[in-house]
Amino acid sequence: MSAKHWWIVLASDYDPEFKNGKTAREALSYVARVQEETYLQDRMRQRALERTIELLGEAASRVSESGKSGLPGVDWRRIVGQRIVLAHRYTKIDHALLYKTTRESVPALINLLEKLLEKGAQP
Repeated sequence: MSAKHWWIVLASDYDPEFKNGKTAREALSYVARVQEETYLQDRMRQRALERTIELLGEAASRVSESGKSGLPGVDWRRIVGQRIVLAHRYTKIDHALLYKTTRESVPALINLLEKLLEKGAQP
């Protein structure tokens, strides 16, 4: 399955903004220019990040097995697992860990998806 096809599978049944990586970039924007201490005191920013990461996890859970196998660099289990924690164990969220994970993992995910989309878009 081409990267382009995989991305359409990810996005087609959920949210058209996933097609261009907008949601992943949105998640990163909540922490990219904010110090951890500021983030930890900003309840609105925390809730926004929680929801956006939850949406990414939901989209990841809808990717077919063949789509997942076409992207071996993505840790599908952890992405979907994070969504489950955010949706069902919301009183146990470690916001410092969510901040760190978003800053460290989402840029790599965005880069991987952009590279795959570029490859899929080539003739």
